[in-house]
Amino acid sequence: MITDVEIGNADVVDLRDLRSFVTVARTASFTAAANELGYTQSAVSQHVASLEAAVGRPLLTRRPVRLTAAGQRLAEHAAHILLRLDVAQSELTMFADEPQQLRVAMTPLAAVGRVATALRASRAAAPGLRITITTTSASSAAAAVAEGRTELAVVDGVVAPGNPLAVSDAGLLASFAVLEEDVAVIVPRRHPLRRVDVDLASLVDAQWIDAPMLTGGPSAVPGCAPTSDTLFTFAGVDVSTVLELVAAGHGLALLPERVCTGVEAVRPIRVSRPTLVHRTELLVLKTGIERHERLIALLRMAGSQQIPRDGPARADRRR
Repeated sequence: MITDVEIGNADVVDLRDLRSFVTVARTASFTAAANELGYTQSAVSQHVASLEAAVGRPLLTRRPVRLTAAGQRLAEHAAHILLRLDVAQSELTMFADEPQQLRVAMTPLAAVGRVATALRASRAAAPGLRITITTTSASSAAAAVAEGRTELAVVDGVVAPGNPLAVSDAGLLASFAVLEEDVAVIVPRRHPLRRVDVDLASLVDAQWIDAPMLTGGPSAVPGCAPTSDTLFTFAGVDVSTVLELVAAGHGLALLPERVCTGVEAVRPIRVSRPTLVHRTELLVLKTGIERHERLIALLRMAGSQQIPRDGPARADRRR
């Protein structure tokens, strides 16, 4: 296992210290970082102090926790360094024997029906295979694959048709399109807007429910960000809660059209402009493509007409 790295002219830096620093920088809390990493708060504080001694300058203030200018730059570089090292170590495990378990990280709005169908076929082909599915955010799912905590990630987001999701550093993971589907503005059943489609730009001044843990909400669409005084933020991952909030009149929501099927209190208005789709992708380590080739093919055939029925799975792009 790689345990240290040299940064610039600094002494050799312990990766444990670097990882603690990056986690503190991301969470803005020594306590939260300690809980996430499984250390005591004092241990995390010592790790950061050791890193500061190695680089010869303060990296953050303690109360409140804020990055210095040097700390900001190091945090950006360190996050990339740690991710690449995690990927390297994860890829080495691919040379082990055939796995007996399959761990999948999924985002809440990913095409779960496609995944369930593909996993059923995988279990039939390997009856002893143990499968674990974890629901998380897109960035966390990508990080879990990079770090070897899961073999596959199925993530989603709103993009232009054919555009890949941007959830991982370029060159680290392979991605495969699973499904592209219609995006809709979800409104209360009795909302005065009666059209079948809508230009998002015309709804900038509307009351919105922004759900960044789900699709990123309208704020993720260039030129369509609502004004802050009309924004209701939902930081959870429960889609039914968002639909209840819409039904109660707290705001509109930008979601895949399918989520409100059968829900009487709300209805979808398809987005006509800008041209958008709700995209689901499969992420895997490049060295894991061959090992999971059959499952990749099953997922893609379930969700796209562009998937060849013969031959190896091909990545849309390399991250």
